[in-house]
Amino acid sequence: MKQLKLRAVFMRGGTSKAVMFRAADLPAERELWAPIFLGVIGSPDPNGRQLDGMGGGISSLSKICVIGPPTRAGADVDYTFAQVSVKDAAVDYSGNCGNMSSAVGPFAVDEGLAAVADAAGAAAVRIHNTNTRKLIVAHFPLDAGRAAVDGDFRLPGVAGSGAPVRLDFMEPGGAGTGKLLPTENPRDTLDLDTLDAASPGLHGPRGIEVSMVDAANPCVFVAAEALGASGVEMPEELEANGALLRRLEAIRIAASLRMGIAKTPEAAARIPSIPKVAMIAPAREACTLAGETLAADDADVTVRMISIGQPHRAVPLTGAMCLAVASRIEGTVVSRLARRGASPGDPVRIAQPSGLTVVGAAVRRAGDSGHGWFAERATVYRTARRLMEGWVFVRASALPQKLREALAAG
Repeated sequence: MKQLKLRAVFMRGGTSKAVMFRAADLPAERELWAPIFLGVIGSPDPNGRQLDGMGGGISSLSKICVIGPPTRAGADVDYTFAQVSVKDAAVDYSGNCGNMSSAVGPFAVDEGLAAVADAAGAAAVRIHNTNTRKLIVAHFPLDAGRAAVDGDFRLPGVAGSGAPVRLDFMEPGGAGTGKLLPTENPRDTLDLDTLDAASPGLHGPRGIEVSMVDAANPCVFVAAEALGASGVEMPEELEANGALLRRLEAIRIAASLRMGIAKTPEAAARIPSIPKVAMIAPAREACTLAGETLAADDADVTVRMISIGQPHRAVPLTGAMCLAVASRIEGTVVSRLARRGASPGDPVRIAQPSGLTVVGAAVRRAGDSGHGWFAERATVYRTARRLMEGWVFVRASALPQKLREALAAG
């Protein structure tokens, strides 16, 4: 049976890569998208390499972005993110990808979906992320009417330099759960007694202190020391520690239940992308994947983050933003371990395996009682680049008959 082709662009956004689609090139029925995305990316692949698709075998390279006309007032485009599992036939729309968000504005301008040049020759694209129902404003320079590529901004984890893309995530609190603090507490103790079925072979104390925060994406933060870890382990070391990964997954599942994301452990296991789970440690000297040394004074806090069961080589951007916001909320695990800046407006310097991620976070107390918190925005800088454009092919035999007919007609 022949293959079917769809117009697509392949882009890097921050430290991730994704296949970018215009919404007009996909079926109107969103339930038909998943088979297409699985076929394009090359999942499921029990070998974990996605050699028969565009994926790269790890979660940061197994992504899809769909951009189309806005459905929210004040936005220039809609953006839907899809996280495709590597080994399983699963497509997850429950959260956003901050790194790929940096590619959306340049894609929209280059595709003629947004005309937003200002007198200074720059762009400001207002992006409605449909996954979180949040607004992101992307600021970037233009070169002859298209997104600029060359520049002197260097992003840890990406070779070379490029034109900076500033992302302002507006009012990022409650992106996944509706609340900045889903339990209304800066710290909680998770009881793991009920999760043996979901995490066989789990060992360690049954109750563990965490902070559950939802800004840009829901995250659960735990002190590395509480897990017997240093917090500066490299990804390969974490991958080899099956007991620790199972424990982190048990914490993620327990947090999913407490945050109201899922109602049962089994349902939480089927939503692997949120909440993201992170081990936090104080800033300390550590090596990077490039073999460089980060001094303790270079950073304010250290993180090792897990997503889709895999240790990240570079902290996910939404996870970094959530971490920065959490560091501003008194009483969280993160605020207890993070170094305070000289002023409340100082950005948070986050040490991670690829180097430093710097995030600005504007957080204030909300309400007369002073017990609530409100995140006004989180700001980060990335780079993005269009890598390829043209057609992507999908095996027709892997698609339902209704979908084959819809694509053939289109």
